[in-house]
Amino acid sequence: MAKKITGLIKLQIPAGKANPAPPVGPALGQRGVNIMAFCKEFNARTQKKAGSILPTIITVYADRSFSFVTKSPPASDLLKKAASLKKGSQTPGTASCGSVNKSQILEIYKEKAEDLNAYDEEAGCKIIEGSARSMGLEVVD
Repeated sequence: MAKKITGLIKLQIPAGKANPAPPVGPALGQRGVNIMAFCKEFNARTQKKAGSILPTIITVYADRSFSFVTKSPPASDLLKKAASLKKGSQTPGTASCGSVNKSQILEIYKEKAEDLNAYDEEAGCKIIEGSARSMGLEVVD
């Protein structure tokens, strides 16, 4: 018989850097999950993706065990890395803070393809381009 699920926790954690400090500790502690066991397993599983922020969905079961799934990094994080920026534009509609080209958009799409709600490559690239524009980045050919 399947374990009974008592909760889902959604966090964005830097890859390989989970520790008991907020936000991880309090979120897991109130569900009764062993925080150090989660941190060790998460850090071991995400060591190769160091430097990225990973959205993580943690499923907590009735016996206080857990399982977790990591998603691909947010599009905004990948776009900032591609454009070598620390943050997006303060006024995205009027001021541009950088640019990305179509090949970079395509690479970001390929990394995020399984998490996007798109049927084909063209639609997925348009989603990423929209995220870039909303950050104040110009999309060039």
